[in-house]
Amino acid sequence: MEKINIMINGLPGNVAKRMARVAITDDRFNVVPFSLTGQEIEENTITIDQTPFELIKPDTRDDKISRIKTQFTAFIAIDYTHPTAVNSNALFYTRNQIPFVMGTTGGDREQLEQIVKNSSTPAVIAPNMAKQIVGFQAMMAYTANTFPGLFEGYTLEVKESHQKGKADTSGTAKAMVGYFNQLGTDFDVNKIQMIRDPEVQKKEWGIPEAHLTGHGWHTYTLTSSDGSVLFEFKHNINGRDIYVSGTFDAVLFLNEKLANPDNSKKSYTMMDVLNKA
Repeated sequence: MEKINIMINGLPGNVAKRMARVAITDDRFNVVPFSLTGQEIEENTITIDQTPFELIKPDTRDDKISRIKTQFTAFIAIDYTHPTAVNSNALFYTRNQIPFVMGTTGGDREQLEQIVKNSSTPAVIAPNMAKQIVGFQAMMAYTANTFPGLFEGYTLEVKESHQKGKADTSGTAKAMVGYFNQLGTDFDVNKIQMIRDPEVQKKEWGIPEAHLTGHGWHTYTLTSSDGSVLFEFKHNINGRDIYVSGTFDAVLFLNEKLANPDNSKKSYTMMDVLNKA
Protein backbone atom coordinates (compact mmCIF):
# COMPACT_ATOMS: atom_id res chain seq x y z
CA MET A 1 0.00 0.00 0.00
CA GLU A 2 1.27 3.45 -0.90
CA LYS A 3 2.06 5.53 2.15
CA ILE A 4 -0.38 8.30 3.09
CA ASN A 5 1.14 11.74 3.62
CA ILE A 6 -0.07 13.25 6.91
CA MET A 7 0.53 16.68 8.42
CA ILE A 8 0.18 16.63 12.21
CA ASN A 9 -0.85 20.07 13.43
CA GLY A 10 -0.62 21.23 17.02
CA LEU A 11 3.04 20.65 17.83
CA PRO A 12 4.55 21.08 20.36
CA GLY A 13 1.29 20.05 22.12
CA ASN A 14 1.30 16.70 23.91
CA VAL A 15 -1.34 14.95 21.79
CA ALA A 16 0.29 16.08 18.54
CA LYS A 17 3.68 14.95 19.85
CA ARG A 18 2.33 11.51 20.69
CA MET A 19 0.72 11.31 17.23
CA ALA A 20 3.99 12.25 15.54
CA ARG A 21 6.05 9.83 17.62
CA VAL A 22 3.82 6.89 16.66
CA ALA A 23 3.31 7.96 13.02
CA ILE A 24 7.05 8.25 12.36
CA THR A 25 7.43 4.48 12.84
CA ASP A 26 4.12 3.51 11.21
CA ASP A 27 4.62 2.00 7.74
CA ARG A 28 1.22 3.30 6.60
CA PHE A 29 2.20 6.96 6.86
CA ASN A 30 4.73 9.47 5.64
CA VAL A 31 4.86 12.38 8.08
CA VAL A 32 5.10 15.86 6.55
CA PRO A 33 7.83 17.75 8.50
CA PHE A 34 5.68 20.83 9.12
CA SER A 35 3.10 21.61 11.78
CA LEU A 36 0.66 24.48 12.29
CA THR A 37 1.07 25.97 15.74
CA GLY A 38 -0.08 28.96 17.80
CA GLN A 39 1.20 32.49 17.38
CA GLU A 40 2.37 32.45 21.01
CA ILE A 41 4.72 29.49 20.53
CA GLU A 42 8.32 30.72 20.78
CA GLU A 43 10.04 27.81 19.04
CA ASN A 44 10.38 27.72 15.26
CA THR A 45 11.27 24.03 15.10
CA ILE A 46 10.87 20.89 17.18
CA THR A 47 12.62 17.55 16.82
CA ILE A 48 10.79 14.33 17.61
CA ASP A 49 12.72 11.07 17.50
CA GLN A 50 15.39 12.68 15.29
CA THR A 51 12.76 14.04 12.89
CA PRO A 52 12.78 17.87 12.68
CA PHE A 53 9.47 19.72 12.21
CA GLU A 54 9.12 23.34 11.16
CA LEU A 55 6.45 25.08 13.23
CA ILE A 56 4.21 27.35 11.17
CA LYS A 57 2.39 30.23 12.86
CA PRO A 58 -0.87 31.84 11.70
CA ASP A 59 0.86 34.96 10.35
CA THR A 60 3.04 32.94 7.93
CA ARG A 61 0.94 29.90 7.04
CA ASP A 62 -0.70 31.41 3.96
CA ASP A 63 2.73 32.05 2.43
CA LYS A 64 4.20 28.71 3.42
CA ILE A 65 1.36 26.38 2.46
CA SER A 66 2.10 26.73 -1.27
CA ARG A 67 5.69 25.60 -0.66
CA ILE A 68 4.46 22.64 1.39
CA LYS A 69 1.94 21.67 -1.29
CA THR A 70 4.70 21.80 -3.90
CA GLN A 71 6.72 19.29 -1.87
CA PHE A 72 3.72 17.14 -0.95
CA THR A 73 1.04 17.36 -3.62
CA ALA A 74 -1.49 15.46 -1.52
CA PHE A 75 -1.75 15.02 2.23
CA ILE A 76 -4.27 14.75 5.05
CA ALA A 77 -4.06 17.14 8.00
CA ILE A 78 -4.57 15.92 11.57
CA ASP A 79 -5.63 18.76 13.84
CA TYR A 80 -4.88 18.67 17.58
CA THR A 81 -4.32 22.38 18.09
CA HIS A 82 -6.30 24.67 20.44
CA PRO A 83 -10.07 25.18 20.84
CA THR A 84 -9.71 28.83 19.78
CA ALA A 85 -8.15 27.77 16.46
CA VAL A 86 -10.77 25.21 15.39
CA ASN A 87 -12.83 27.37 13.04
CA SER A 88 -9.99 29.40 11.55
CA ASN A 89 -8.04 26.20 10.90
CA ALA A 90 -11.04 24.61 9.19
CA LEU A 91 -11.33 27.68 6.94
CA PHE A 92 -7.62 27.41 6.16
CA TYR A 93 -7.90 23.70 5.28
CA THR A 94 -10.95 24.11 3.05
CA ARG A 95 -9.57 27.22 1.37
CA ASN A 96 -6.43 25.27 0.48
CA GLN A 97 -8.31 22.03 -0.28
CA ILE A 98 -6.56 20.05 2.45
CA PRO A 99 -8.70 17.15 3.73
CA PHE A 100 -8.49 16.94 7.51
CA VAL A 101 -9.29 15.01 10.67
CA MET A 102 -10.41 17.45 13.38
CA GLY A 103 -9.59 15.97 16.79
CA THR A 104 -9.50 19.35 18.51
CA THR A 105 -12.55 20.05 20.67
CA GLY A 106 -14.19 23.43 21.23
CA GLY A 107 -14.89 26.20 18.75
CA ASP A 108 -18.25 26.78 17.11
CA ARG A 109 -19.17 23.23 16.09
CA GLU A 110 -22.18 24.19 13.96
CA GLN A 111 -20.06 26.68 12.03
CA LEU A 112 -17.34 24.03 11.71
CA GLU A 113 -19.79 21.59 10.10
CA GLN A 114 -21.06 24.32 7.79
CA ILE A 115 -17.55 25.30 6.69
CA VAL A 116 -16.94 21.74 5.50
CA LYS A 117 -20.38 21.28 3.93
CA ASN A 118 -19.95 24.51 1.95
CA SER A 119 -16.57 23.40 0.61
CA SER A 120 -15.26 20.69 -1.68
CA THR A 121 -12.94 19.37 1.05
CA PRO A 122 -13.91 16.24 3.02
CA ALA A 123 -13.20 15.96 6.75
CA VAL A 124 -13.74 13.71 9.74
CA ILE A 125 -14.90 15.74 12.74
CA ALA A 126 -15.42 14.25 16.20
CA PRO A 127 -15.23 15.44 19.82
CA ASN A 128 -13.62 12.10 20.69
CA MET A 129 -11.43 9.90 18.51
CA ALA A 130 -11.42 6.88 20.86
CA LYS A 131 -13.36 4.18 19.00
CA GLN A 132 -14.60 2.43 22.12
CA ILE A 133 -16.03 5.66 23.52
CA VAL A 134 -17.63 6.42 20.16
CA GLY A 135 -19.19 2.96 20.35
CA PHE A 136 -20.48 3.77 23.85
CA GLN A 137 -21.94 7.01 22.48
CA ALA A 138 -23.65 5.01 19.72
CA MET A 139 -25.23 2.80 22.40
CA MET A 140 -26.42 5.90 24.24
CA ALA A 141 -27.79 7.43 21.04
CA TYR A 142 -29.73 4.22 20.30
CA THR A 143 -31.14 4.14 23.83
CA ALA A 144 -32.09 7.82 23.73
CA ASN A 145 -33.86 7.45 20.38
CA THR A 146 -35.57 4.18 21.30
CA PHE A 147 -36.60 4.99 24.88
CA PRO A 148 -37.01 8.78 25.12
CA GLY A 149 -37.96 9.92 28.63
CA LEU A 150 -36.66 6.71 30.24
CA PHE A 151 -34.98 8.67 33.06
CA GLU A 152 -37.66 11.35 33.46
CA GLY A 153 -37.60 12.74 37.00
CA TYR A 154 -33.98 11.72 37.58
CA THR A 155 -31.27 14.27 38.35
CA LEU A 156 -27.98 14.12 36.48
CA GLU A 157 -24.50 14.96 37.74
CA VAL A 158 -21.57 15.08 35.30
CA LYS A 159 -17.92 15.29 36.32
CA GLU A 160 -14.98 15.22 33.92
CA SER A 161 -11.29 15.36 34.68
CA HIS A 162 -8.56 16.15 32.16
CA GLN A 163 -4.97 17.36 32.33
CA LYS A 164 -4.48 20.91 33.56
CA GLY A 165 -3.69 22.21 30.07
CA LYS A 166 -7.07 21.29 28.55
CA ALA A 167 -8.76 24.65 28.12
CA ASP A 168 -12.35 23.67 27.34
CA THR A 169 -15.07 21.42 28.72
CA SER A 170 -14.96 17.88 27.36
CA GLY A 171 -16.78 17.61 24.04
CA THR A 172 -17.64 14.01 24.89
CA ALA A 173 -19.28 15.06 28.15
CA LYS A 174 -21.36 17.65 26.28
CA ALA A 175 -22.47 15.03 23.75
CA MET A 176 -23.41 12.62 26.54
CA VAL A 177 -25.52 15.30 28.22
CA GLY A 178 -27.51 15.54 24.99
CA TYR A 179 -28.35 11.82 25.15
CA PHE A 180 -29.29 11.97 28.84
CA ASN A 181 -31.54 14.96 28.19
CA GLN A 182 -33.30 12.97 25.45
CA LEU A 183 -33.78 10.28 28.08
CA GLY A 184 -35.65 12.72 30.30
CA THR A 185 -33.14 14.67 32.39
CA ASP A 186 -32.99 18.45 32.27
CA PHE A 187 -29.30 19.25 32.54
CA ASP A 188 -27.45 22.39 31.44
CA VAL A 189 -24.01 21.64 29.93
CA ASN A 190 -22.68 24.67 31.83
CA LYS A 191 -23.14 22.63 35.02
CA ILE A 192 -20.60 20.01 33.94
CA GLN A 193 -17.93 19.92 36.65
CA MET A 194 -14.48 20.41 35.08
CA ILE A 195 -11.64 19.10 37.23
CA ARG A 196 -8.22 20.46 36.26
CA ASP A 197 -6.40 20.58 39.61
CA PRO A 198 -3.71 17.84 39.78
CA GLU A 199 -3.90 17.66 43.59
CA VAL A 200 -7.66 17.04 43.51
CA GLN A 201 -7.21 14.54 40.67
CA LYS A 202 -4.59 12.57 42.59
CA LYS A 203 -6.02 12.70 46.12
CA GLU A 204 -9.79 12.72 45.53
CA TRP A 205 -10.13 10.92 42.20
CA GLY A 206 -7.24 8.47 42.53
CA ILE A 207 -5.85 9.23 39.09
CA PRO A 208 -2.35 7.73 38.78
CA GLU A 209 0.34 10.38 39.10
CA ALA A 210 1.99 9.20 35.88
CA HIS A 211 -1.17 10.20 33.97
CA LEU A 212 -2.01 13.53 35.56
CA THR A 213 -0.57 15.23 32.47
CA GLY A 214 -2.66 13.12 30.08
CA HIS A 215 -5.99 11.54 30.96
CA GLY A 216 -9.76 11.74 30.46
CA TRP A 217 -11.97 10.49 33.30
CA HIS A 218 -15.76 10.93 33.09
CA THR A 219 -18.55 10.01 35.51
CA TYR A 220 -22.28 10.42 34.81
CA THR A 221 -24.55 9.85 37.82
CA LEU A 222 -28.34 9.55 37.62
CA THR A 223 -30.38 9.67 40.83
CA SER A 224 -34.13 9.11 41.15
CA SER A 225 -36.30 11.84 42.67
CA ASP A 226 -36.64 10.01 46.01
CA GLY A 227 -32.98 9.00 46.12
CA SER A 228 -33.75 5.27 46.17
CA VAL A 229 -32.22 4.49 42.76
CA LEU A 230 -28.79 5.41 41.39
CA PHE A 231 -27.21 4.67 38.01
CA GLU A 232 -23.58 5.51 37.28
CA PHE A 233 -21.72 5.39 33.97
CA LYS A 234 -17.95 5.83 33.75
CA HIS A 235 -15.22 5.87 31.15
CA ASN A 236 -11.69 6.50 32.40
CA ILE A 237 -8.75 6.79 30.03
CA ASN A 238 -5.11 7.12 31.04
CA GLY A 239 -2.65 8.34 28.43
CA ARG A 240 -3.32 9.21 24.79
CA ASP A 241 -2.73 6.02 22.81
CA ILE A 242 -6.45 5.28 22.44
CA TYR A 243 -6.89 8.60 20.59
CA VAL A 244 -3.91 7.92 18.33
CA SER A 245 -5.34 4.62 17.14
CA GLY A 246 -8.77 6.10 16.42
CA THR A 247 -7.33 9.12 14.65
CA PHE A 248 -5.25 6.97 12.33
CA ASP A 249 -8.36 4.91 11.52
CA ALA A 250 -10.07 8.20 10.60
CA VAL A 251 -7.14 9.05 8.30
CA LEU A 252 -7.43 5.68 6.54
CA PHE A 253 -11.20 6.19 6.19
CA LEU A 254 -10.73 9.68 4.75
CA ASN A 255 -8.06 8.45 2.35
CA GLU A 256 -10.56 5.86 1.10
CA LYS A 257 -13.15 8.60 0.57
CA LEU A 258 -10.63 10.63 -1.43
CA ALA A 259 -10.06 7.62 -3.69
CA ASN A 260 -13.82 7.09 -4.06
CA PRO A 261 -15.38 10.52 -3.62
CA ASP A 262 -18.96 10.92 -2.40
CA ASN A 263 -20.18 14.20 -3.85
CA SER A 264 -23.26 14.17 -1.62
CA LYS A 265 -21.34 14.19 1.65
CA LYS A 266 -18.20 15.96 2.88
CA SER A 267 -18.46 15.97 6.68
CA TYR A 268 -18.00 12.65 8.45
CA THR A 269 -17.95 11.55 12.10
CA MET A 270 -16.17 8.78 13.98
CA MET A 271 -19.51 6.94 13.84
CA ASP A 272 -19.06 6.90 10.04
CA VAL A 273 -15.52 5.60 10.52
CA LEU A 274 -16.79 2.75 12.72
CA ASN A 275 -19.57 1.96 10.25
CA LYS A 276 -17.24 2.42 7.26
CA ALA A 277 -20.00 4.62 5.78
